[in-house]
Amino acid sequence: MSNSVLIIDDDPTQRRLIEGVLDKNGFRSEQVSGGHEALEYLVQNADKTDIILLDLNMPGMSGLEVLEALRPLEYAIPVIVLTGQAGVETVVTAMRAGATDFVVKPASPERLTVSIQNALQMRQLSGEVSRLKRKQSGALTFSDLIATSAPMRQVIRLGERAAQSHIPILIEGESGVGKEIIARAIQGSSDRAGRPFVTVNCGAIPQNLVESILFGHEKGSFTGAAGRHAGKFAEADGGTLFLDEIGELPLDMQVKLLRALQEGEIDPVGSKKPVKIDIRLISATNRNLLEMAQSGKFREDLYYRLNVFPVWIPPLRDRLEELPELLEFFVTRFATEEGKRIRGIDPAVIKMLEQYSWPGNIRQLENSIFRAIVLCDSDIICPEDFPQIAALTGTDISAQSAPAAIASAATPVDASGIIPLGIQDGYLGGHEAAGQSSVALAESLREEIASFDAEGHMRKLEEVEGDMIRQAIDHYSGQMSEVARRLGIGRSTLYRKVRELGLDVRGNGTDD
Repeated sequence: MSNSVLIIDDDPTQRRLIEGVLDKNGFRSEQVSGGHEALEYLVQNADKTDIILLDLNMPGMSGLEVLEALRPLEYAIPVIVLTGQAGVETVVTAMRAGATDFVVKPASPERLTVSIQNALQMRQLSGEVSRLKRKQSGALTFSDLIATSAPMRQVIRLGERAAQSHIPILIEGESGVGKEIIARAIQGSSDRAGRPFVTVNCGAIPQNLVESILFGHEKGSFTGAAGRHAGKFAEADGGTLFLDEIGELPLDMQVKLLRALQEGEIDPVGSKKPVKIDIRLISATNRNLLEMAQSGKFREDLYYRLNVFPVWIPPLRDRLEELPELLEFFVTRFATEEGKRIRGIDPAVIKMLEQYSWPGNIRQLENSIFRAIVLCDSDIICPEDFPQIAALTGTDISAQSAPAAIASAATPVDASGIIPLGIQDGYLGGHEAAGQSSVALAESLREEIASFDAEGHMRKLEEVEGDMIRQAIDHYSGQMSEVARRLGIGRSTLYRKVRELGLDVRGNGTDD
């Protein structure tokens, strides 16, 4: 989904010009003419606003007064100040009042683009840091998850019900569907939020250390026990213990686990008395525990003790409607981590990914997108950035994709046929010479390239060619694949010419 920008300016001409720049780059915009109107709008729509462009000099309520009024409301919305006064004192005052950036009018589209890009990047990084902090502190909730499909909505409903009690939960599903994330969301939505969340992968523990790692040991209880070890159950005391791949637990340890659950106490190795524990147990498996219990590979009494409240997570292939949102989330995340400037996604990518069965589920999708970000050499994620998936789905990536030709897809696209990213570290396209005004940009969209110079002589071929490349890059919002296709040249040739002209185009660091 594209970002929404609130324009606060009393000058209708400026609002229209800024709106044109935003529309060209795939942004949605709302306009208000004054500070009081802006505050009223934000009371109802703060959660739908990603960035604010604020004029400082307005009648009635100045931009500084708007900033002061926004501060106690604690909206996490970046504010870019626009003003004709470039004095240091004005800049410092605006920044102290809470502005994210300061742009002097008349602002060039390039300067405005960079400012918006930086503000969105900062917001994205802040959001990711906040999410990781919630995850680490045990405060992750279901609102942090991407779960819009009908099967996942049922999972959320069950998880929210389970979070209201201490009932043992068994999460079932294929490998990579996100069982641990659901377990963390249950913890974060319960009265144990913020308390310890201890994860144990039962299939990754050496068999001779299972008892010690789970239940702990006393000093000298066996060879090599140089000190006392509390164990995972004791670490999770007061919080949640998540036993992943519970089907891999050895049979002899299943007996001890059953007793710990029934009695609410554990017996550390070498201890003379049991230790009381208070844990919320969530187990997970990608195997059929009932079949294992019937065949004697898993204790039947333990199975019924664990399977009090089962939650089944569907595989990704059964909830493909979530693909666009998941794709946007991972592209945004990895682009930020890798320092790539990605402004959108070719709709053909969605079409290709929906044709694949995803046996590795969300984990495989995540890794595939990470690889695509590393391979991507432009500002648009294209099918060619997924060579393995393309080969498995029979997608032809030899020809350059034409986003405009498939812009009829259900996913929202911008004017160039590209799915714009939401809050993301992506530049917004459009390259103009530094200092070019918004009026000049609007006029340049229909500008004819001159064949003669001011003295009436023919211009040099390379000069005309340079103007044509600049205009094409501007017209197609910096989408280099489309520029090359429209100009009838290869992308490697285009990138070479861009370097020769000294154009600062994001994503042209690698030739094809």
